Amino acid sequence: MELKGFCIPFSGLKLGKHEFEYQINNTFFDSFGYQEFNSSKVKVLALLNKMGTMMELGLSAKGDVNVDCDLTGEAFDQAISSKLNLVIKFGERFDNENDEILILPHGEHQFTIAQYVYEMLVLAVPQKRVHPGVLDGSLQSDILDKLEELQLKENKDTSENIDPRWDGLKKLLTDK
Repeated sequence: MELKGFCIPFSGLKLGKHEFEYQINNTFFDSFGYQEFNSSKVKVLALLNKMGTMMELGLSAKGDVNVDCDLTGEAFDQAISSKLNLVIKFGERFDNENDEILILPHGEHQFTIAQYVYEMLVLAVPQKRVHPGVLDGSLQSDILDKLEELQLKENKDTSENIDPRWDGLKKLLTDK
């Protein structure tokens, strides 16, 4: 997928608000070398407010990315939504070091939002990806069964083999 579709040519736009819509899939993420998603379907809306000496850009995204559960390895659709606001000003040189302000050189007639969209979507996915079936107990998985078996065994072993020397320290906690 060419990222040219993510260039906004603002020089020909009238003052006021302008809306752009993008449909994102894995081809977009592949162009950044990001391969964490099995599939993706995200709708991104960009609202550009062009003013006399500056512009404001509001990005909002809503959709699903198919990821693997960190606990079970089962694939599932993770719903994501995110927003990003960006102020675009003009200056002597290009500067995108600030997350909220983009400075374009005087005379520039377009800018690209692909990097901002990419970062916004990647950061919208939770760091710990847990299948909803794990949370509500409806997912049947060999891995979950094994984790549960090991957890119960571990708890039994630790409760039976408590070193008696710790009893004195426990008494200190209760004597406060």
